[in-house]
Amino acid sequence: MFGPSPTTDPPLSCSVLVPGNMMEPLLDRPGPQIGRSSLGERMTSCCSYRTLQAWLPILTWLPKYRLSWLQMDLIAGLTVGLTTVPQALAYAEVAGLPVQYGLYSAFMGGFIYTFLGTSKDVTLGPTAIMSLLCASYVGGDPVRAVLLSLICGTIQTAMALLRLGFLLDFISFPVIKGFTCAAAVTIGFGQVKNVLGLKDIPHEFFLQVYYTFYRIPETRIGDVVLGLLCLCLLVTLQWMKSTLEPPSEQEALLTRAAHSLVWGIATVRNALVVVAASFLAFSWNAFGSPVFTITGKTSQGLPPFRAPPLFETTPNGTSISFGEIIEDFGGGLAVIPFMGVLESIAIAKAFASQNDYRINANQELFAIGLTNIMGSFVSAYPVTGSFGRTAVNSQTGVCTPAGGIVTGVVVLLSLAFLMPAFYYIPKASLAAVIICAVAPLVDYRVVMQFWRIRKLDLVPFLITFLLSFWEVQYGIVGGVVVSGLMLLYNVARPSIKVCDHGVLVMELDSGLSFPSTEYLNTVLYTQALQASPPRSVVLDCHHVNTVDYTVVNELRDLLRQFKLRGVALIFSGLQVLTDWVCSGLQVRTDWVCSGLQVRTDWVCSGLQVLTDWVCSGLQVLTDWVCSGLQVLTDWVCSGLQVLTDWVCSGLQVLTDWVCSGLQVLTDWVCSGLQVLTDWVCSGLQVLTDWVCSGLQVLGVFWPAGTGCVLACRY
Repeated sequence: MFGPSPTTDPPLSCSVLVPGNMMEPLLDRPGPQIGRSSLGERMTSCCSYRTLQAWLPILTWLPKYRLSWLQMDLIAGLTVGLTTVPQALAYAEVAGLPVQYGLYSAFMGGFIYTFLGTSKDVTLGPTAIMSLLCASYVGGDPVRAVLLSLICGTIQTAMALLRLGFLLDFISFPVIKGFTCAAAVTIGFGQVKNVLGLKDIPHEFFLQVYYTFYRIPETRIGDVVLGLLCLCLLVTLQWMKSTLEPPSEQEALLTRAAHSLVWGIATVRNALVVVAASFLAFSWNAFGSPVFTITGKTSQGLPPFRAPPLFETTPNGTSISFGEIIEDFGGGLAVIPFMGVLESIAIAKAFASQNDYRINANQELFAIGLTNIMGSFVSAYPVTGSFGRTAVNSQTGVCTPAGGIVTGVVVLLSLAFLMPAFYYIPKASLAAVIICAVAPLVDYRVVMQFWRIRKLDLVPFLITFLLSFWEVQYGIVGGVVVSGLMLLYNVARPSIKVCDHGVLVMELDSGLSFPSTEYLNTVLYTQALQASPPRSVVLDCHHVNTVDYTVVNELRDLLRQFKLRGVALIFSGLQVLTDWVCSGLQVRTDWVCSGLQVRTDWVCSGLQVLTDWVCSGLQVLTDWVCSGLQVLTDWVCSGLQVLTDWVCSGLQVLTDWVCSGLQVLTDWVCSGLQVLTDWVCSGLQVLTDWVCSGLQVLGVFWPAGTGCVLACRY
């Protein structure tokens, strides 16, 4: 299971580890089976090593860990760590928090996920979307950001324990795409002010757009030049990496080394750009000419490990209780946990499919929840899986989740020793990193895909996209509501195909539930009972595999109305008929058994299909007779040919015997030939008589045969 992607770049290799039960669906994992075993057996099952492996997936691959995997995990973890540090600093800016909080949120996920994760590739930490959501609800308050992490983690863990991961299925792909596109635009434009060196710009998107353009005359030239330079460098390195082809084994060692060097530089481009920009800013400041807007003072050292505060004290001494903070969070307590889980599981599934292994959604939910809970003890804000860093992890050839430990150590070392250097990081360079990170999220091609496949999918997409610019939560909730209404509409208005063959034949394409009863009643009433005269109906229920009590009551009433008008309502292929009878639905036996009544109605109404069938049947019969005669003729001719060949060969043999002077044999041959000639002639006469008599019999019984066919049909 574990191992690098088959398309890793550069090509790296390690053995593949199949961790046994780690990838089994959580519902299939061992656990208590209520009602199927005794209490003692359930307790034994819960405390078994197999159950422990299910909740701690590390136990499935750690005993098989190899030294060769350690090298790959070290390289991948170090590479991801160098990518994580600058991104964490930048995403803290998006969340409206001091930059050190990005690093506080970046290391705990690597340690927790190593023990609980089911994907070798996923890396947990701050992301652009979660940072934007956090900024929408905490307003730049670190205390509330940490408390939000605790609450989100608790909700996610509870969902995992209650097996509520299926709720994520109700967030449709158009809603997700609409939100991510809007979030990318919001985040990207929010960094324009840092590229231009503007200050005191509001956080609301529309005000941000207005004041950014309004205050363009206040642009700082140094920030603009540095920001554009960083953007160009990042885009160039990204392009080099995407177009770099892996070297073949036949190429020279120097060529392969150069390829690996270019690939490595392009992979850690974020760190290189931030370091170079920081060195440039430090140099200008050292000469007393600060021309860049820098990050400024940051807290030095590791964060303290302490319980998150459950209340907040304002600068004027007012205490805000836990309940009031929960009230202020409002819908964010549903939006942030759901979006965090959705983003991470979507990434895990994508890379599991790419690298040919399986993940477990509920276990992923548990890992994310526990990461957020433990992160709140080290002043972290909510985190989730990062697509960009996960891609780097996979491409570098990570073999197990242990690479996350190396990433966490890199972040901790940065906190312990590099915090003073972060003082000189220009905000324009961080803005360039963020813009390049969120740009791929704007997927304009998906609009054309929605248009080609199902145009109605554009409705939740556009609603989510547009409302997200107003408030993020409004966009997500609006998209989910519209998607739900579209889903309910399909349930309440099932597709009914109506064919008129004298008798109305209605085919139901889906199951019947209480929202669809009124619609079915209306269709039957208007097309059958209100017709003049009322018409019989056949309901084709082959696709109906479930009904509820409301449907049973409605169909009972319909049967009564059809009976009062002297017409039939017949059910064809109804698999749940037994349940209906038990519920009190009376169905006439002659209607259910063999459908004779249906066929009688069809015959009486002169069903066109029947006429076509008869005509086609006669045609088939005619073709069969003609083909039969042809086969018979061919058989006779071939038989005669074989017989002639056999006679000729026999004569040749007999001639050889005659040449040998055997007079007795000559007399026997002559008499044998006479007998053979008589047999051939009589055989041909019999065959001719049989053919003629066969044709005569067929002509006599032709009308009777047709009637027999029709009788068998009906």
